[in-house]
Parts: sequence; structure tokens; C-alpha cells
Amino acid sequence: MTATQSRKQVAGWRRWVLGLGPLLLIAVVAVLFAALNPALKGLSGGIPPKEEVAVESIRLDPGQIVITARNVGPDPVSIAQVNVSDFYTTFEQSRPTMAPLESTTISVSYNWVEGDPYEIALVTSTGGKFTTDIAAAAASPERGTQFFGLMALLGVYVGVIPVALGMLWMPFVRRSPAIWVRALLGLTVGLLAFLAFDAAFEAFGLVAGNGAFGGPLVVVLGALLAYLLLEGSDALMVRRRDAGSSAAADLGGPARAGGLRLALLVAVGIGLHNLGEGLAIGSAYAVGSLALGTSLIVGFALHNTTEGLAIVTPLSRQPAGLWRLMGLGLIAGAPAILGAVLGATVFQPALAAFLLGLGAGAVAQVAIKILPLMKDPGGRVLTVPTVVGMVAGMAAMFTTGLLVVA
Repeated sequence: MTATQSRKQVAGWRRWVLGLGPLLLIAVVAVLFAALNPALKGLSGGIPPKEEVAVESIRLDPGQIVITARNVGPDPVSIAQVNVSDFYTTFEQSRPTMAPLESTTISVSYNWVEGDPYEIALVTSTGGKFTTDIAAAAASPERGTQFFGLMALLGVYVGVIPVALGMLWMPFVRRSPAIWVRALLGLTVGLLAFLAFDAAFEAFGLVAGNGAFGGPLVVVLGALLAYLLLEGSDALMVRRRDAGSSAAADLGGPARAGGLRLALLVAVGIGLHNLGEGLAIGSAYAVGSLALGTSLIVGFALHNTTEGLAIVTPLSRQPAGLWRLMGLGLIAGAPAILGAVLGATVFQPALAAFLLGLGAGAVAQVAIKILPLMKDPGGRVLTVPTVVGMVAGMAAMFTTGLLVVA
């Protein structure tokens, strides 16, 4: 071995020592903390436990309400009483004490009345109270193949069909002059901006006052994750486009790919948002609010029709075949199917907030990508047509959003 090779080997070992040294110190500190843990617990005597309970589903059977609740806090929880609309009733539960992340099934004896609203409160052994609402009681369907098939059908009705109907505006977009296209791009930005804020506010509302799984932090993490993933995907698509042959460039390949790339990003962003919408519908059925679910279906269906326009607007100057358009429509609408099935299976506020955060970050990223396309010949983004388009987009989403009962 030469002197140069020996020095390189020594340098390599030093680098590993410097890298592993802090990890060994962290391990030593962790062992010392574990040794001190019993003493620390003794100092916390008399302090009430921190309890967090999430109601994941409510099933309504004749004369009975079946509740699935999960302990999402750091300390064990015992459900001592169940209150249904100010009436304490008898109940049975599958697990008297829930360790962290464990769930229990609570069977409550109660003669509920179809169509009536109810407030259910779970009271713990330490006096903690966790409430959930049933907007309009109705018998829960059997959760078999037929039920989940219905959830998938609702996802199609809420996500796929409205987006496909909105994409029928493509011939109008293709025949519009440049100033109209810039206005329609502004409309798209307005739609996406509204969706981003709407999803973010809804997500923060789900975890307000709830520190389980990070609380509001899961919304921020979801938004950042979606934003970074779409940025990385966009950079990868640009790199592949730039690596194309010169023959493809002569045929206008890059320009065409640019429009398709942006349309794909719009479809992915809207798809992540529709995943959260499907989750809202499925969870409405999961907690027994069948009437609420119906209102959400009608509202979301009308609300999502404008999303198809946002997908086809970037294709105003590039040809796109029928199969590509169908693929874009499925990317944007089909996640509502998954959301509806997932929401009907189990509703967890932190998971719902995370998925809504994903949607918010995704549509925000796409809106930012569209802004440069709105420039007029003078290089200005905010012109009268684009501003009118953005205001019209937000107004359209706000108006149709009024039909969605949150």
C-alpha cells in the first residue's frame, strides 16, 4: 500500500468516526434519560393525564349506536360514561382501557329517531369529554361489497364525471384569442388558489385544539410534501423533455410537451385535492350522517365541474388526443373514489388533515407554475384580463362552494 493510499484510508476512518461520534453520544444520553425516567415520573405525581380521543366511525342500528373510538394521546384512556344528547345511557365496550393508539368499540343502547340530530359525548374516567355530532340519523348500511361499491360510485359521481364535464370546454378554449386564453389562465389560478386556501382552512379546523400526531403540523407537512414532490416531478419532466431529439424539437415537441406537462401537473394537484373531498363524503357516511353525505355529493359535483376547465386551459395551443384527455380526467377525478372508500372505512382527523394538506400544497404549486404563462406581450402578469379571470375563478368556486354543507 502506498503512502497516498494509506493517508486516504486513515482519512476515511476519521470521517466515519466524526459521523458516528454524535450518534454514540445521543445513545448514551438516551440511556441516561431512561435511567432517570422513574424519578421524573415521581415528580409528575398528581398531574392529570393528557387524554386525546378520536371518534373514527359511528354505526346506527335499530336501538343501538356503535362507536369506534381511538386513543390518540400519550396516556391510557378509559371511557366511563356515554352521553347522547344530554342523556346518559348504558353501554358496553370491547376494551375498558385504551393504551396509546389502541381503539375500542362502544355499543350504546339508545332508541334513536331517524332524521334527528344527535350530539354524542364520551366521558373518560378522569372527567375528560370528547364530543361528536350526527347531523341527521339514518340506519347505517351493511359494509359489504355492495356498500364499498356504492362508495366507489359516489367517488365517480363527485370526482370523475364533473371533471370530465368541465373538460368539454376545451373546444371553446382552443378557439379563443390570446387575450382570452390569458384570462382563462387567470381563471385557472383563481380556481386553484381558492382550492388551496379552502383545503388548508378545512384541514386546520379538523385538528384545531388537537395535538395528536403533531396537530396542525401535519397540515404543513402534507402541504410541503406535495409541493416538493410536484416540483421534483416537474423538474424531471423538463429534464426528459430537454433530452429529446432535435427532430422532436423541429416538430414542436417541446412546446407540445410543455402544455401537456402543465396540464398533467394541474390534474395531479386537483386529484390530490379531490382525494380529500372524497374522504369528507366517505367519513360523513361513516359517522352516520347520510343526509349530510347527500348534500356533500351534490355540492362537490357542481363545485368540481370548473376543475375540468383548469386542466384543459394549458392545452389551448397544443393538440391532445382523446386518450391523453381521458387520462388527465382520471388523474384528477379518480382519487375521489379512493377518498370515499377510505373515509367510509375509517375516519381519523389527523389523516384527513394530512390528505387535505397534500391537496393544498399541490394546487398551490400548480398555481405558481401557471403564473408565467399569463404574461402579456409587455411581460406583465397582472393585467385587466388576468385579474378579471382570477376574480371570476375565486367567485365561481366560492359560489358553488356554498352548496357544500361542511
